[in-house]
Amino acid sequence: MSKILDASFCEFWTLLSAPLIAWRVRFPTGSVSEQGSRMAASRAPVEIAPGQIEIPARLRKACFALCAMNLTLCLMAYLSRAWIYDKNGLGIPTDFVSFWAAGRLALDGFPAQAFDWDILKRIEVTKLGQDFSGDFPWHYPPPFLFVASVLALLPYSVAHLGWILASIVPYLAVVRAIVGHNFGVLLALAAPFVSINALVGQTGFLTAALIGGTLYLIPIRPVLAGICLGLLTYKPQYGLLFPLVLIADGQWRVFVSATVTAIAMFALSWLAFGSESWLAFFQWMTKSSQAILTEGKATWWKLQSVYSMVRYFGGPEQLAWAFQFVLTAVLAVGLALMWRSRVPYTLKAAALATGTLLATPYVAIYDMVVLAIPVAFLVRIGLRTGFYSYELPALGGVLVLIACYFAAIPTGLGVTLIVSILVLSRAGSWWRREPVGAAASAGASRS
Repeated sequence: MSKILDASFCEFWTLLSAPLIAWRVRFPTGSVSEQGSRMAASRAPVEIAPGQIEIPARLRKACFALCAMNLTLCLMAYLSRAWIYDKNGLGIPTDFVSFWAAGRLALDGFPAQAFDWDILKRIEVTKLGQDFSGDFPWHYPPPFLFVASVLALLPYSVAHLGWILASIVPYLAVVRAIVGHNFGVLLALAAPFVSINALVGQTGFLTAALIGGTLYLIPIRPVLAGICLGLLTYKPQYGLLFPLVLIADGQWRVFVSATVTAIAMFALSWLAFGSESWLAFFQWMTKSSQAILTEGKATWWKLQSVYSMVRYFGGPEQLAWAFQFVLTAVLAVGLALMWRSRVPYTLKAAALATGTLLATPYVAIYDMVVLAIPVAFLVRIGLRTGFYSYELPALGGVLVLIACYFAAIPTGLGVTLIVSILVLSRAGSWWRREPVGAAASAGASRS
C-alpha cells in the first residue's frame, strides 16, 4: 500500500485537490543514491512514523507560532479589505493582476501584447477599476501563459485565491515529503515568506514545489524529477546550476527528461501563442533587465541577491556583477564536487537548493519561500540524528533577519547564507572523514 501512495506523490501536480493527509510518501535514507554506474546500495524510501521521532519542543512551538502568524495576517488582510479588493470594492494593485491581464490578452488572441508594459497596464487598470503608480509587468516565458489563461477564465477574486491554493498544495506536499513526517506541513506553513507570497499572489509556492520536487524525486523517480525541472524553465534564472550538477553526478535520465520537457513546453507554447509571443518575450526581456537590474525600479531592498546587496549600498553595476559572477562560479565548482562526493544525498539536495538562490542576481522576496526546501532537508536530518547545539538558535537568528525585511532592509541574502553555512557544517564532517581508498574506489566505479 505504501508503494501505491509513494507513486501518487510522484504525480503530485495532477493531484492538487487531494487532502494533504493522504500523502504517505517515503524518502530515501541518508546514504548516497546514484543513477546508472554510480548507483548506491540503498535507495529504498523510508517513512518515519510519528511515534518514532520526537519533535523538539522549541522547534514545534516556534513553527506553530509562525504558522498562526501567517494565517492571521492573511485573514486580517482579507477581513480589513486590504487584500484583493479594498473598502470601495476596487481591486488592490498587486503582482497577481499581471497574471490575470496577461491571460486575458492571450485568450483574446494577443499573447505577444502581454509583454508590452503599456498595453498590459491598461488592461490591469481596467480590471482593478483604479490607476496605480509603477508597473506590474509580465516577465514569464510564453509557456506560463497557459496558466495565466486558465486564471483569466475565472472571476478575479476566485482566480487570485484559486491560484494561491493550487500552488500551495504541492508546496506543502513536497515539504512534508522531504521531512518525512506530518510536521513538514507545519514547517512549510511556518515559513515567514508564506504570507508575503499569498498576499501578492506570486509564484513562490510553485517555484519551491518544483525545486523541492526535483530534488526529492531524483534518487527514486528520475524521469519525473526531470519533468519538474523542465517545468521550472518558467523561472529560467533558477536553473543555472542544475544542468552542471546533473552532468557532474551522471544523472542523465533526469537531464534528458528535463530537456525533453522544456522542448515540449516550447513547442506547445509556439503552437498555441505563435512565434510572435517568443519574439516579444526576448525583446521585452532586455527592457525588463534594464529596468530591474540596472535602474533598480523594483527597488534594491526587494531583491535578495549579492548583486542587489552591492547596489543597495551604492556600489556600481560593474562591481555588483563581479561579486555575482565570482559567487556563482564558486557555487558551480563547489556543488559539482559535492555531488560527486560521498556526502549524503540529503545534504547534496539542501546545498543545491540554497545555491539556486545564491547563483542568480534576480531573487525577489516572494521567491525566498524556496528556502523552506533546504531547511526541510536539515530538519529531516536533525529529527533522525539529532540537532547540533547551534542549529536551532541559528534558525532563530534567521527569523530575526527576516523581520528586518519589513524595515525595507534586504536581509534575504544573509538568511540564505546562514542556511548555507548550516548545510556546509553538516557536509564538512563527511568530507573530512572520507578515506582516500573509498574516494578512489568511488572514482573507479564511475569509470
